[in-house]
Amino acid sequence: MAQKSKSISQLRIRVIAFRDFTDNPDDAIEFTDFFKLPGQQAEFETFVSALQADGGGDPPESALEALAVAIDSEWERGLDRRRHVVVMFTDAAAHPLGDASVRQARSYPKAAPDSIDELFERWGYPSSEDASMENGAKRLLLFAPDTRPWNAIAADWNNTIFLPSKAGFGLEDHEMEEIINAIANSI
Repeated sequence: MAQKSKSISQLRIRVIAFRDFTDNPDDAIEFTDFFKLPGQQAEFETFVSALQADGGGDPPESALEALAVAIDSEWERGLDRRRHVVVMFTDAAAHPLGDASVRQARSYPKAAPDSIDELFERWGYPSSEDASMENGAKRLLLFAPDTRPWNAIAADWNNTIFLPSKAGFGLEDHEMEEIINAIANSI
């Protein structure tokens, strides 16, 4: 941030890891409270180090539920020049929201929306009364395949930066510096 002449007085990071409710509903989503860095850096690193990409079998994942959890987070309010940045990394398309069979899973987020339209309302435009985040503070950085729903979200949602990646190849298309710059430039 110093190289970009940006100063951060407080940094809070929340991790939301997701898989697929149709494959293994009991461990399809896992999330933390916000870590306050640098004070909780060791706890953050421990959580992230324990994450493993496994399971699945079919390309779509339950990413929209994870995005809903992120949008509905307890965002900081009242600070000057705050940013609420959601960074989504996925290498697959997403299952549609609203599947009654997966809503029964123990770990399914109870407040997850029933449709992509409802999720869009939670993201909201400046005039949306249902928005979960402050319009001027929110940012979505989307590292995902150029497929639905990601390309539709990139086209329709405000304050969104979309960096397409190839499904199955992670972020090999993007250099770490490019990823860091995208995050830093959104702050």
